[in-house]
Amino acid sequence: MVRSTMEPRERRSEALDAAALAVLDGERMRELAAWTALTLETASPVPFGAEILNTRTGTQLMRAHNAVAPEHDPSSHAEVRVIRLACKKLEGFSLSGYTLYTTCEPCPMCMACALWAGLDRVVYGATIEDANRFCRQIQIPATEVASRSDMTCTVDGPIEQEACVALFTHPNMQRAFKTWSSKR
Repeated sequence: MVRSTMEPRERRSEALDAAALAVLDGERMRELAAWTALTLETASPVPFGAEILNTRTGTQLMRAHNAVAPEHDPSSHAEVRVIRLACKKLEGFSLSGYTLYTTCEPCPMCMACALWAGLDRVVYGATIEDANRFCRQIQIPATEVASRSDMTCTVDGPIEQEACVALFTHPNMQRAFKTWSSKR
């Protein structure tokens, strides 16, 4: 049995903080899913959206969608794009003190980028397995990528999984998947 060295009041406070964080994560993920869903009514819908927020204050720094097709760049995943944009805005390469929210669990490339950027946390909605039902994926969980690194980043998810999977199942997205070169 593991015993905590914290006093009961400290344990309650930590539990409240974790509960409050879970509520905030849910709100933020629902907002990100709703923002990403706006692409579903465009000519180039994507189910992948990401945003970076200040870990302490919750202030939004940057948002981005996947742009692989329009940019003709296989590395233009939402997570990589938002990290690039955030670093450019801050004029530095460290995102320590920030959290990445993403509608889908980061692929190994995106998770590695999050680690190199020094993000505090990565919070995701749909899982890699969810996405793989509709498009190709590299089957290495974000937690595994993080665990094989000497860099620290907390990975939390799935959060609001149903809302994020709905981005993949929307009829316009289903039609778009048929045109993707990475279709299954």
